[in-house]
Amino acid sequence: MSKMLSRLGLAMRAGKLVTGDEIVMKTIRSKEAKLFIVAGDASNNTHKKFRDKCGTYKVPLIIGPGRISLGSSIGKPERVVIALTDQGFADMIREEVEKTPEVEYIE
Repeated sequence: MSKMLSRLGLAMRAGKLVTGDEIVMKTIRSKEAKLFIVAGDASNNTHKKFRDKCGTYKVPLIIGPGRISLGSSIGKPERVVIALTDQGFADMIREEVEKTPEVEYIE
């Protein structure tokens, strides 16, 4: 899991990551999002809303660690939703998640 979180930090520093409900939703709708990550401790409503939207727009979805871990990995306070806009970073994180049993990956 720590590799996934450090790669999220790299993506943030490279400017290939967006966070925040409205911006992430806009990125999904415009098909710029290559991978979506939602905090494992997000509300059921948030999980459903973004799972449905990702399904509609064919964006891979990861149910990741808690909001504190996600936020600290990118140098921000608590974060619930994150979208990666670069295919290279998305592939790196997907490969890492497939090796990690405590993170749920949904195609």
